[in-house]
Amino acid sequence: MRKITIAIVVAEFNKDITDKMLFTAKHRAKNLKMQVKNILHVPGTFDMPLIVEKLLKTQDIDAIITLGAVIKGETGHDVLIANNTARLLADLSLKYQKPIALGITGPDMTVKQAKNRVTTVPKRAVDAAYKMVTTLSQLEDNKDTNSQK
Repeated sequence: MRKITIAIVVAEFNKDITDKMLFTAKHRAKNLKMQVKNILHVPGTFDMPLIVEKLLKTQDIDAIITLGAVIKGETGHDVLIANNTARLLADLSLKYQKPIALGITGPDMTVKQAKNRVTTVPKRAVDAAYKMVTTLSQLEDNKDTNSQK
């Protein structure tokens, strides 16, 4: 199988946390021999779907990793942001038939909880993207093999 090419989209909101998440994701991708073609920063997690769709339309990308930390405030705003972003990203994944790994923590999460997840969540997101690209490739290979019979 050829090298898997990914893009990483990172929220700048809660930058002290998301910078650490990005470091972890890049390190994990390198360990899995994935090529990080683009790293793009957006103001917040809610801003991700537009950039993700542009990447899916214009770039030779096998998967996209999204990284963000949605921390609970005084209102339910964090729930609105996290739920809508996750739904839009899932819709884009289905529309373009490419994995978009959700490395976004929250909602209803404290700063301490977010800091405790700066290594586990990005690793899982990169692992999920790797597994999904590999599985999709196997499905395509099986389809090609079966159509030749």
